[in-house]
Amino acid sequence: MFDIQEELKKLPQKPGVYLMKDQYDNIIYVGKAVNLRNRVRQYFQNSRNHSPKVKRMVLQIKEFEYIVTDSEVEALILECNLIKKYRPKYNIRLKDDKNYPYIKITINESYPKVFMTRKLLKDKAKYFGPYTDATALKETLELIVKLWPIRTCNRVLPRDIGKERPCLQYHIGQCKAPCAGFISEEEYKKMIEEIISFLDGKYEKVIKELEKQMKEASENLNFEKAAKIKNQIDSIKRIAQKQKMINSAMEDQDVIAFAKTDNEALVQVYFVRGGKVIGREHFLLDGVDERSQKEIMTSFVKQFYAGTTFIPREVILQEEIDEINIIQSWLSSRKGKKVYIKVPRKGDKSKLVNMAAQNALLTLNQFGEEMKRKEKRTKGALEEIQNALGLDKNINRIEAYDISNTQGIESVGSMVVFEEGKPKRSDYRKFKIKSVIGPNDYASMEEVIRRRFTHAKEELKELEKKGLSLEEGKFSKLPDLILIDGGKGQVKVVIQVLDELNISIPVCGMVKDDKHRTRGLLYKGEEVRLPKGTEGFKLITRIQDEAHRFAIEYHRRLRSKKQIQSVLDEIPGVGAVRKKALLLHFKSVQRIKEASIEDIKKVKGIPSNIAENIYNFFHK
Repeated sequence: MFDIQEELKKLPQKPGVYLMKDQYDNIIYVGKAVNLRNRVRQYFQNSRNHSPKVKRMVLQIKEFEYIVTDSEVEALILECNLIKKYRPKYNIRLKDDKNYPYIKITINESYPKVFMTRKLLKDKAKYFGPYTDATALKETLELIVKLWPIRTCNRVLPRDIGKERPCLQYHIGQCKAPCAGFISEEEYKKMIEEIISFLDGKYEKVIKELEKQMKEASENLNFEKAAKIKNQIDSIKRIAQKQKMINSAMEDQDVIAFAKTDNEALVQVYFVRGGKVIGREHFLLDGVDERSQKEIMTSFVKQFYAGTTFIPREVILQEEIDEINIIQSWLSSRKGKKVYIKVPRKGDKSKLVNMAAQNALLTLNQFGEEMKRKEKRTKGALEEIQNALGLDKNINRIEAYDISNTQGIESVGSMVVFEEGKPKRSDYRKFKIKSVIGPNDYASMEEVIRRRFTHAKEELKELEKKGLSLEEGKFSKLPDLILIDGGKGQVKVVIQVLDELNISIPVCGMVKDDKHRTRGLLYKGEEVRLPKGTEGFKLITRIQDEAHRFAIEYHRRLRSKKQIQSVLDEIPGVGAVRKKALLLHFKSVQRIKEASIEDIKKVKGIPSNIAENIYNFFHK
């Protein structure tokens, strides 16, 4: 039996992270410490002046674990990752995990490309953003493509110059065709420099150049071109007006302030890039009751910058934070340059913070009820399902499985994932059934579950060997609940496979009525019905529909692909490359069938004898 007092004596006097657990082995709190022994001991000393919330937490602690780190900064990083992973009950939790888009310019290439991305990599490319408004980003990219005829293809240049003819973009005037050598590297890079200048907010320089071109076009009586340039100038001016200049130093800053109710806080972040406000975003924190302003701000800063990809030069805060030097050092190491955290009390920066704080309060009042409704649809729905099934452990991740086939042809399985009541599409998986012949849903389901959880066990061993977290794997993260689109037979098969693999996860069948609509859950041989109209019932319906849609979509794609391939595969001399060439040229099998021998010979890579084979196949 776990003896807390004995375990306290074994704690090392080193920096690290500690995890508090309840009787069900749920992690209820994650913290970090400079000295693990001294920090964890404080929780169990009666003389300590703990807040009511901490006292409630201590009563639930039945066990704890700890991880020793080499430094306080390492402990800070690990704490952030574990809070994000386990979402402990007694930690302040960042509820909105947003991933912003950026504009990327691959200046590390000879002929750079400009496109949207959500990942910031250390690849010597140039990034602009984040853009909190996807429409604004799209509008900006569209304008760039109109103003500067740069390439959008994935050809490797200069390696592939001259290998293929210019594409359609060249013929419609949207690309200068560097792939064909129609523009020099110097000329092309001049366009890229102008785009960078534009994205840096130096609109006047771009407008001046365009006005010069418009004047020249007008003097040459090319009024159509002059009108087109005028429209481009108007578009740039519209984008310029949307961005508010707030400092002349052209600095990158995040301005952070919050407003608080009883158990929630809404944090407002202004993104300032190159001295201009390019966007703002709000985030909701829960578990903030009985927490000081300092604790709330510290928790947000740690969790927000553990997840975001861009670190500005300055972070301007409404409140002081704990361990400011450690956090500043951590942010600097992530950025690769010195980062400054400031808490202004007067001047322009203080006015910015006050503006963010006022907007946080307005947003909290405006959207507070709406956010609570959304939470009821997600977190509230999970609690309803948990209570209906009588589960001790909280439900966060649900995996649902379905099988699709047509009389046993091209059987496929689907796995959809919902976390916190919302679909997590990046974790969806498709399975092409390999070991089952004919329409056997039980055997197909067995194969899917066995493959999915065998992969999980193998990957878990590999991650442990390399010292990596579960987040690094594709299959190692296990669900809290498995839902199967089927009845007792399918559920029994799944439980048997999990028992063989020594994995314990609750399994439910999703029961349908006579009209093929969701009716309830089948758990431990009994039907569990959630009242219609409840959030739990609606969530199960959404999950069941999504699993079915995903399986059907994959199944149809495979059948369609097979129908196209099966005809062309029978023609002597036609392999994968020639098949692709034929379909790209004629667009369909029917048009290939209707084509003459001469038409077929025109296809690149199709010699005369193969063209005759194709023609004869369809006509004799």
